[in-house]
Amino acid sequence: MGIHYNEEHRLFHLQGPNTSYIIQLNKNGVPMHAYWGRKVSDAPWVGMLNFQERASFSPNPYPEDRTISFDTLPQEYPAYGSSDFRHPAYQVQLEDGSTITELTYVEHRISSGKPQLKGLPSTYAENDSEAHTLELELQDEKSGLRVMLIYSVFAEHDAIVRSVKLKNKGNTTLRLLRALSGSVDFRHDKFHFLQLSGAWSRERDMFRRQVVPGIQSVESRRGSSSHQQNPFIALVSPNTDEEQGEAYGFSLVYSGSFIAQAEVDQFRTTRVTMGINPFDFEWRLEAGQEFQTPEMVMVYSGAGLGGMSRIYHRLYRSRLCRGIHRDRTRPVLVNNWEATYFQFNADKIENIAKVGQELGIELFVLDDGWFGHRDNDDSSLGDWKVDYRKLPGGLADLAERVNRLDMQFGLWFEPEMVSPDSDLYRAHPDWCLHVPDRRRTEARQQLILDLSREDVCEYLIESIGSVLRSAPITYVKWDMNRNMTEIGSALLAPERQRETAHRYMLGLYKVLETITSEFPNILFESCSGGGGRFDPGMLYYMPQTWTSDNTDAVSRLRIQYGTSMVYPISTMGAHVSAVPNHQVHRMTSLKTRGDVAMSGNFGYELDLTQLTDLEKDQIKAQVQQYKEIRHLVQFGDFYRLRSPFEGNDTSWMMVAGDGSEAFVVYVRVLAEPNAPLDWLKFKGLDPDAKYQVGDEEALYGGDQLMYAGLAIPKLDGDYQSYTWRLIKK
Repeated sequence: MGIHYNEEHRLFHLQGPNTSYIIQLNKNGVPMHAYWGRKVSDAPWVGMLNFQERASFSPNPYPEDRTISFDTLPQEYPAYGSSDFRHPAYQVQLEDGSTITELTYVEHRISSGKPQLKGLPSTYAENDSEAHTLELELQDEKSGLRVMLIYSVFAEHDAIVRSVKLKNKGNTTLRLLRALSGSVDFRHDKFHFLQLSGAWSRERDMFRRQVVPGIQSVESRRGSSSHQQNPFIALVSPNTDEEQGEAYGFSLVYSGSFIAQAEVDQFRTTRVTMGINPFDFEWRLEAGQEFQTPEMVMVYSGAGLGGMSRIYHRLYRSRLCRGIHRDRTRPVLVNNWEATYFQFNADKIENIAKVGQELGIELFVLDDGWFGHRDNDDSSLGDWKVDYRKLPGGLADLAERVNRLDMQFGLWFEPEMVSPDSDLYRAHPDWCLHVPDRRRTEARQQLILDLSREDVCEYLIESIGSVLRSAPITYVKWDMNRNMTEIGSALLAPERQRETAHRYMLGLYKVLETITSEFPNILFESCSGGGGRFDPGMLYYMPQTWTSDNTDAVSRLRIQYGTSMVYPISTMGAHVSAVPNHQVHRMTSLKTRGDVAMSGNFGYELDLTQLTDLEKDQIKAQVQQYKEIRHLVQFGDFYRLRSPFEGNDTSWMMVAGDGSEAFVVYVRVLAEPNAPLDWLKFKGLDPDAKYQVGDEEALYGGDQLMYAGLAIPKLDGDYQSYTWRLIKK
């Protein structure tokens, strides 16, 4: 592992445990992309680039060498306007109005460790021996633009992480029109394009299609990473499945508007670019200033989609998520939202908590409606003061009641929003995102606070902090229930208005950094109408996310399966809710709801006081079962066995890193008359070991379980599930 520079051939070789990434400077000092894939030896690797004159319509920037055209050659950080007609990684407008720049090599630095990005979330190394970093500095001599391409590799993770720092070392103002985090040029177009797309309550469906000439892309223009598209794509070989084939993953550590695209050109090569969406974006870079892009995390796997996912899981779980809860098992919780909505009082909450305590639940979470005069979603966001009509003793009294039951107490917030019907809005109507003399479009009867403003950020830090200091709160659900419209700020100059959305994200990250640092013992969970901001940027501050507002067990098969393509199981909130389900009105058994929800951070969203004795016994058994296997769910290796996107059943399993135990979930959606017998093949076990399966006395060979499989029991009716617990003997 490490980064090596071959001075003779001007070649940089980045090596992970099983991955190589090679950059070569051409004779004019332009960094060219030479290779990314399975690890290769640390040799000079000459001849990686093929210089040929292709066509007169691919111009030659250097008249003395007609084999060089940037329209045909693979590059590390391409520009537009000097012979490359493909989409560029960056674009800068100079004071004379032109947008032509040419970056060439100045110097480089190779160092141990991995620097943090100023003001932005990123992966990290806990000590310098864990990673190596290359800083490749380029310049456009005419404009004074300096560009630092930053690459890091890890000793234990097969990921290449990239970002870019753009500096203005000239004397005039530069306008960044496009500043993406990275670009990769592949030699061919024999790929399928994989994306995670959907909508509210239907997040992260998997879509896979063959790339074709032109652009295929996903993006958000909503001011958040969004329910509709996730900031992740993969290029995979046509034969790639869960266990075999090549997969190239691209994931952006950012929570705002983004773009990720693959462009197939006339020569059937493929360019992937990813970063902040250039739509409605601009950044004025004054002399002496710099701009840092978010981090792009690239993963190569020669072991299929499953191999790619497990690389992301291990990296994000251990070197993106932070804090004391990163390595701790998460508590089983009950949330009162679907039990009471806004209609509750302290006694009602305590009664739900009492039943929860009897069932073994460890954490009670008070959801929306505890502040201001919040009897519905029409008012009070921004007024983070207790509603003493509902809670006469305040949060401290309610938390004490819950704590007396030997349960922890958690709280819901929606800090980034403001209701027009609120004391905060009446006092500061200019504190929301807005454009003068334009309507202020509401969604869910709320507006968005302007977090590009320092005074708004300071208000949130103080008001939220005051609540968190007022009671023994150990968990916070941080919600965000709409996307941006009329994106403007009262404090920014006209020429800086298109900076607002990114400045908002920088403000949000500052708020999150400050609050999570002041309250390190609180477990923070991100939420945006469920999974509308499920991205690596939020996971840096909050190690788990409410996966979707849709808690229907059948819907969750697709949602959780798609989410697992890049995000660890430890980051997914997954709860059992009442039936008929409140989102899709489906009836599923308590067992199936529990089996699906156990594949995540487990909890309940229903009125426990309304349960029958039989239901209470079932839930008590579920809670006990989850406590026995949650270390596997939250920290084990995840294997997808059957896809809900391909058939009538779904299966996945969590395996201890040493193969010593596993937990397997199987769900069949619809019953089939006279169905054929079926066997399920497991993965990730020790083939030479013997395993006890559940309470059976007979032992099964790991090879038998993986290669021959285990018979699936007969299941009667629709929406049925089964689980296996495996222990190595």
